[in-house]
Amino acid sequence: MGAAMKVAIIGAARNHNGIGEYIAKYFKDNGAEVVCVLGTTEQSSRAAAANLDKYGIRAKAYFDFLKMINESGVEGVAIASPYVTHKEYIELCIDAGLHIFCEKPFISPVVPDVTVRVESMFARAQDKGIVMAMNSQWPFSLPCYEELCGRIDPARITDFTIRLSPLLEGPEMIPDSVPHALSLLYCAAGWGKIDGISFRKGDDSLLIRFVYLTEHTGCETVIELVREPAQPRTFAYGFNGRVARRQVELETYTLHLTYGDKTLKLEDPLGLSVRDFISAARSGTEPLLGRRHIVKTASMLRQIYAEYIRA
Repeated sequence: MGAAMKVAIIGAARNHNGIGEYIAKYFKDNGAEVVCVLGTTEQSSRAAAANLDKYGIRAKAYFDFLKMINESGVEGVAIASPYVTHKEYIELCIDAGLHIFCEKPFISPVVPDVTVRVESMFARAQDKGIVMAMNSQWPFSLPCYEELCGRIDPARITDFTIRLSPLLEGPEMIPDSVPHALSLLYCAAGWGKIDGISFRKGDDSLLIRFVYLTEHTGCETVIELVREPAQPRTFAYGFNGRVARRQVELETYTLHLTYGDKTLKLEDPLGLSVRDFISAARSGTEPLLGRRHIVKTASMLRQIYAEYIRA
């Protein structure tokens, strides 16, 4: 199997309900060595590193990226910082020749010419043998969903519904939550394009409707975003009217999917996402949420966000 992959976590704190510490935990659980964390200040970096002690992770704290890379000997970086910082960190990691596991969205939807920019990043990464993946983890739940609700036939998908519960509000709901919907839709239905976007805005909610057109079908899509600060927050999705809901036992963080009177235990998709990236980085293969997936979903996210701003 070889030596453990050495990884740095950018954004391991929980200041804004980030998941950096859980990403670090799953890297450790899947055989990687989390050797350092990067924060914006010395104080925040030390606090983030200390917080990982409970997982048996002894990480050195840094607040200077180049110093961290030069001293730590890491092979990969998990980017879990706010999404507006992703593009800069991805470029720095490519320059340094590091494998990249980046939280969704891969880059901000306000970035112009998003398709060209993301393709350029992947071209540079490919030249250096770098594996890049995005963490938009819910496609890893699709096997469980199909066991519960029946096989998804891409040629027969007529509708897709998803309910998400972001902490943020207004336009920030879109980059926070919509990538989950787009990743599920892309993985289940295949390559397509969005047509006929409409919005219904509430004080703490946003309803997004469009048709996802593929070579096989037109999928009526409804993305319901409802701000919900309290845990466990509502999450549900389904195809052709078969909507499964996530259940969370907070004390043990045990996950289940339920549909009708059936319930199945769900392995945490975040852990599966990390595992997939580590495997891809070791073998030099394409991760599940790799180049084509990221380019397409980044373009669709940009389209939805731009339409919302114009609406």
